[in-house]
Amino acid sequence: MSYPHVRTMRRAGGVAVLAAVLALSMTACGSDGGEKPKDAASQASTSPSKSDKGNGGGETVPDTSTVLVTSKNDDGIEMAINSAKRDSGGFLTVTGQLKNNSGKSYTIPIGWNGKEVAVALKDRSLADMTLVDSVGKKRYYVLRDTDNRPLTTTGFNAFLDTGKTITFFAQFPSPPDTTSKVDLLFHGFAPASIEIS
Repeated sequence: MSYPHVRTMRRAGGVAVLAAVLALSMTACGSDGGEKPKDAASQASTSPSKSDKGNGGGETVPDTSTVLVTSKNDDGIEMAINSAKRDSGGFLTVTGQLKNNSGKSYTIPIGWNGKEVAVALKDRSLADMTLVDSVGKKRYYVLRDTDNRPLTTTGFNAFLDTGKTITFFAQFPSPPDTTSKVDLLFHGFAPASIEIS
């Protein structure tokens, strides 16, 4: 068999393999979005609730039955911290709410985005939040993903109308297990001492 015939057969074999891979891919991805929920309970768990609107991407609304601490800024915005929990991945997630009790619309300051220009340009966020371990003498900043986006609630409106609430989360590196209390610092608010669970 001459060399040109070998090249032709290799090309034909490559085309056949490519066609088989494409056919397999089309079969695997050809569904119209997967199975539909079978009952109302499963449908409720997969669709965002009405209270998720405006919290920056449909994060789960935190359990608000427990309030660890509250803090107010000078404009009448109240910050309530609902939880501060460690997880097995070495992270600490803080959840809470920011509520406008001022009686007028509140313009959210750019300072909530933090001081890093690369982060501030991404979207509205709560990247200015930090945790301070006064015993261990360490400060913890909101984590970033590989695209430099902060791991916190983002994308909320520039204005918070009176009586409205932003539910939020912010994820930090977890302090050592021996640390049971940290202070949360956030632009315009008094330091809030929170217990870690």
